[in-house]
This record gives sequence, structure tokens and C-alpha cells, in this order.
Amino acid sequence: MHPRPLSPHLQIYRPQLTSVLSILHRASGVFLALGLLPLAWWLTAAADGGEAFARFHQCAQSLAGRALLLAWTFCFFYHLCNGVRHLCWDMGAGFSLRAVYIGGWLVVAASATLTAAAFLAAYGVLP
Repeated sequence: MHPRPLSPHLQIYRPQLTSVLSILHRASGVFLALGLLPLAWWLTAAADGGEAFARFHQCAQSLAGRALLLAWTFCFFYHLCNGVRHLCWDMGAGFSLRAVYIGGWLVVAASATLTAAAFLAAYGVLP
């Protein structure tokens, strides 16, 4: 006889919006923390002078560099928007099931919109 799990886990429950957003909030925090390494590299390169900054800039403008920057930007805005959502919950607002799902989808939409606006502004498409 196969022993049954003692507590519920990810293999038992199918993913729901609330659980996925919770996991993504934690993952985005970890990814943002890892993003401190390139940030420190950028600041050090800027302080070291033109040659060091040119090396950083070349790496950051590569396809992989831009993809990572896009991911970090999305994680930043997602973590920010979801943090505001959690602050609303701390004040006792938005606990109905409908409000939780609307708020969750708003966080995803706002994160994508803010990321797109930041990239469009950074690359000269927006004023």
C-alpha cells in the first residue's frame, strides 16, 4: 500500500490564481535580490570610468541583457503592485473571493502595462 501524504502539497491541488500569484510574489522577490548583482556591477562600472562602463553597456544591450532587464523590470512592478494589494488586505479590504480574483488580475495587468511603458520610455518610443 502506497503511503498517503500527511499534508496537502502542490501535487494534490491544481494551481489556482491565488496560489500562483503567491508563489510568483516570492519568486519575484528572490529574482529582484539576484538583480542586485548586476546593479552593483553597473554602479561600479560607472564609477570606474568609460572603458568599464562600455563593457557593462555592451553586455546590457545584448539580447540576453535586454531579456534579463525586461524580466527584472516586470518582477519589480509585479512585486510593487502585489505589495500594494497586500497592504490593502492588511487594512481589511478586498477579502471577498471576487475581490481577490479581480485584484489578482489587476496586479498582472498593471505589472505588464507598467513594464511595457517603462521599456517604451527607455528605448525612446514614448516621450
